[in-house]
Amino acid sequence: MNHNSVPRWARTGAMAAALLGVLLQPASAMHIAEGQLPPTWCILWGLVSVPFVVVGFFSIKKRVDLAPRAKILLAMCGAFAFVLSALKIPSITGSCSHPTGVGLGAVLFGPTATAVLGLIVLIFQALLLGHGGLTTLGANVFSMAVAGPLVSWAVYQLLKKAKVSPTVGVFCAAALGDLFTYVVTSVQMGVVHGGIAKFLTVFALTQIPLSIAEGLLTVVVFNVLVKYSENELHELAVL
Repeated sequence: MNHNSVPRWARTGAMAAALLGVLLQPASAMHIAEGQLPPTWCILWGLVSVPFVVVGFFSIKKRVDLAPRAKILLAMCGAFAFVLSALKIPSITGSCSHPTGVGLGAVLFGPTATAVLGLIVLIFQALLLGHGGLTTLGANVFSMAVAGPLVSWAVYQLLKKAKVSPTVGVFCAAALGDLFTYVVTSVQMGVVHGGIAKFLTVFALTQIPLSIAEGLLTVVVFNVLVKYSENELHELAVL
């Protein structure tokens, strides 16, 4: 295939993903893994996550009905989250540090829709890659697909109302959403294994630079979307 026939946005996204892949080689660590949480906590986090996922299905249907062309963007957000959250840096036994990739979906489609995307991503990773687990699925969904996207969406909306540049808004949303995911994960692990501060400290060593890297990469992808899918972004009220 002629190299020139490949859209520039596709080449840019591929190069950015490849660069991050070189920097963050996959490791054997996971999301919160099987056996790391007692059954009671697994059930509790699952029950807390269910309402967000249910509302998310209706949110996706509503947004797709209003902007049918946004289906491609929705699929792209899911793929973006899958690739980024599959990159692992060992942090603490039974867990890991990694980008989340859900900030982009939260900015474009809202936090509840991103809960559905995150659920799908985490199920595929647990079944196909051995990252995370099915018993801890609820806990992982809450930290990565509920809490993080809520922060990303809120940050972007606040900065948007403050007339801050969309590029700055997307960077802050993706970076802070990533960091908050690991605050929640630290709480989830800390209340069970004792020592929330210990988990926060260890995660911070890798997660702070990772959140900055994710923010920058999300901005690259967002700027490409602004150039090639501006109409869809206006339909979604992102711009």
